[in-house]
Amino acid sequence: MNRFNIVPIAPLRPYVERLWGWESIGQEIVELPTLLPGTGAEIFFHYRMPFSQVREGKDHVFDGAHLVCVRRRPIQLSAQRDIGFIAVRLRAGRMHRFVDIPGGDLIDRTLSVTELWKSAGRQLSLDVSNAPSKAGALEALQCFLFEQLRRNRSDELVENAISVIYRHHAAASIDKLASRFGVTRRELERRFKTLTAQTPVEFRKLSRIQHVMRELLLDPSARILDAALSHGFYDQAHFIHAFAELALGSPVQHLTLARAKPHFYNISLRDSASISAKLSSAERDCDVLATRRDESRTVCNGGS
Repeated sequence: MNRFNIVPIAPLRPYVERLWGWESIGQEIVELPTLLPGTGAEIFFHYRMPFSQVREGKDHVFDGAHLVCVRRRPIQLSAQRDIGFIAVRLRAGRMHRFVDIPGGDLIDRTLSVTELWKSAGRQLSLDVSNAPSKAGALEALQCFLFEQLRRNRSDELVENAISVIYRHHAAASIDKLASRFGVTRRELERRFKTLTAQTPVEFRKLSRIQHVMRELLLDPSARILDAALSHGFYDQAHFIHAFAELALGSPVQHLTLARAKPHFYNISLRDSASISAKLSSAERDCDVLATRRDESRTVCNGGS
């Protein structure tokens, strides 16, 4: 399996963790991972076969370019061959910097980019799939996200609260966090749920589970109890209960199966020379496009 990971252009880094991709070699069938409930979201652009899953006894094939936002129920991807995709990993709580759809309409959905951005999304999918190179596809994708970012606003207080909970999930106190930001707990919960369709407590629980599973999959020698305790669970029973609430079954059984498959966690971020060299101008190109757009708006509005 060929893999790549790159750091996004500077204006996107507060909102996009990385851009990455997989490409299978030959025709060997690849076992794909179960997508666990988590705190971020992923946008996939498939230039080979898109993902699929068995749902209600039928094989459901995802759109060729789609967003995945898993919060309450896992998605078991079906094994497949001929894998090829570019993905954008959005940071926790930053999805709404790019889309205008309410948080509640995104949870546990696999929306196509056309549903996210209408005709602009359809054109983006074509631009990415028709790009002459991977570097060209990544540049088109980042320029599009940069354009969306400049048009959208969000609740920065909630974004900052999300960042604190995500980083300090093991011991984060919601009451202390509300006090730190100068609002009541009730106000923080209201604004948090408006943006994300979750409460701070729900987000903290997902952060803890996500970090436990990441540690267990990245370190084959790690033990469930040790990982659970280090990420804020009181004991093993507490972790097992939280895990089961997300329809994940037994942590031991899930981990045994997950360790036998590839996963999407934390591959180290390394710019390949061939890609990074061609992307060196991407940020400048996006700035030029934004400047031209702003100048055009000024003229249209009667400015000088």
